[in-house]
Amino acid sequence: MRPSGRNLDEMRPISIETGVTRHAEGSCMIRCGDTHVLCTASLEERVPPFLRNSGQGWVTAEYGMLPRATHTRGRREAAAGKQSGRTQEIQRLIGRSLRACVDRNALGERQITVDCDVIQADGGTRCASITGGWVALRLAVNKLLKAGDIIADPITDNIAAVSCGIFAGQPVLDLDYPEDSEAGTDGNFIMTGAGQVVELQASAEGATFSREEFNQLYSLAEKGVAELVTAQNAATT
Repeated sequence: MRPSGRNLDEMRPISIETGVTRHAEGSCMIRCGDTHVLCTASLEERVPPFLRNSGQGWVTAEYGMLPRATHTRGRREAAAGKQSGRTQEIQRLIGRSLRACVDRNALGERQITVDCDVIQADGGTRCASITGGWVALRLAVNKLLKAGDIIADPITDNIAAVSCGIFAGQPVLDLDYPEDSEAGTDGNFIMTGAGQVVELQASAEGATFSREEFNQLYSLAEKGVAELVTAQNAATT
């Protein structure tokens, strides 16, 4: 039995509210159970120096967690004067995941920065950030298309992410914090709407896992990502 009472292959309730900030070209609040992440996409008519005069655009991401997003208050990273290694790793993951669905030639020489700010954390914050980040990106690109600033849609597919793991000896979908903190195996699966793999992160937290168990986790992830893609499309159409 899962602590939440969910079935082994059951996602937490998903909601995606768009247009939640006034100034960003694209924004949403994604809620995956008790994990809530504010995602905004900001458009700039410039690119990093290594892309100047290339005709290609760039998509990047930043990630942060509010001090009281977790059970105890965490110190603001700005107060420490640097980002933690965890924060840097997560925002790089978000950025490269979103770039996997973007034709950077079609985007043109401009940059979109996706900011993911965790308001409340209950496991799966990086996955919620990727899923919500895609929605914010989609909305920002829609504005470019509507304004006629680009003529071809640079977004080639949806990108969504979900966690899966082995908890109490059973493969489960979409781990919340009580499961994540006790899981013997923990994995993050980033996939396209067509089911192609963007990135997999899986590790044995307390016990090794077999090929058969990995296949079970993969099948659960496919189911979860399909549900997330449906939610993304409902929010952006």
